[in-house]
Amino acid sequence: MQHMSAAHFSLLQEFSNTPSPSGFEQPLQRVIRRELEACADSVETDVMGNVIACKRSTSVSSDAQRPMRIMLAGHCDEIGFMVHYIDEKGFLFFAPIGGVDAHMVPGQRVYVHSANGPVLGVVGKKPIHQIDPKDRDTVIKFKAQFIDIGAKDGEHAAELVRIGDPVTFVHGMERLQGQLATSRAFDDKMGAFIVTRVMQEVSKRGGHEVDLYSVTTVQEELGLRGAISSTYGVNPTAGIAVDVDFASDFPGQDKSEVGDFVLGKGPIVSRGANINPVLFELICATAREKQIPIQISAQARATGTDANAMQLSRGGVAAALLGVPLRYMHSPVEVLSLDDIEAAIELLTAVVLRIDPSISFIPK
Repeated sequence: MQHMSAAHFSLLQEFSNTPSPSGFEQPLQRVIRRELEACADSVETDVMGNVIACKRSTSVSSDAQRPMRIMLAGHCDEIGFMVHYIDEKGFLFFAPIGGVDAHMVPGQRVYVHSANGPVLGVVGKKPIHQIDPKDRDTVIKFKAQFIDIGAKDGEHAAELVRIGDPVTFVHGMERLQGQLATSRAFDDKMGAFIVTRVMQEVSKRGGHEVDLYSVTTVQEELGLRGAISSTYGVNPTAGIAVDVDFASDFPGQDKSEVGDFVLGKGPIVSRGANINPVLFELICATAREKQIPIQISAQARATGTDANAMQLSRGGVAAALLGVPLRYMHSPVEVLSLDDIEAAIELLTAVVLRIDPSISFIPK
């Protein structure tokens, strides 16, 4: 398998750097619509903000005989913050969007995404010299944190930003050594990138016997909200969610508890109650046939991903979850392997091309 091309790296970088906190995903969704319009038969945006692209089966011409629908879902929202108060001195107080670790926020540079573009700010705190020794290891609660944009006063700050403006960490995507890269928001812009690329690859190769839906869902970090509505709308026979998963190849990880997952060893295929066993075996068989490395994750309960929402839609959907191992999840410095992304794209493309419309996903 070849490494990620320079063009695809640049596209992933655009995905990663484009701001899209939960509820404010449309800047990234515009990029995704641009990429899909050339290859999909239809590209629509629903009232929630999900982008739903469809590529019709190449083997069925009559709308009265439509084949099964396969849905790929990657959520495009990232964690972030929202401005909720501006004080008289021009400091911005904020609330987290999604599961942000309060420990990591003080001292960070951030962008407040205003109507007139990003406004640079910093999350300030007392110098360590002025903090009582007994309090130095205490996590500063979000209500005590604030953003300094350098405004003269509250009136000046209100000219630059509004209440409700979203905020993200500044960190963009950069290469580390080899095929490793870091970004503030691989979770889950990487999944949105993968399902977009799979749609492009299936369109290019042809020969698929299913209607393929590539969906970049919104508000996953707030409770799988976009997946709930989009899966109901698509009404797929089977759905595969693509998300990050916990790597355990760095210090401090208990592999007996979280499993043994290594960057560069391939995507992670989940197995458990949330996963349809027929679809699971199909994915594994395709990986063996195509000699694509995979890692298996045991999930003893609902996964907490879009796969959970997909499985429980309407009368039930055959669901699966493909993860890419990620270090330092929900931090400004998430790290993954570009090779794992390429392997996931190749595997999902092969799965879509392999599905026979006569397959029954009902467990036997």
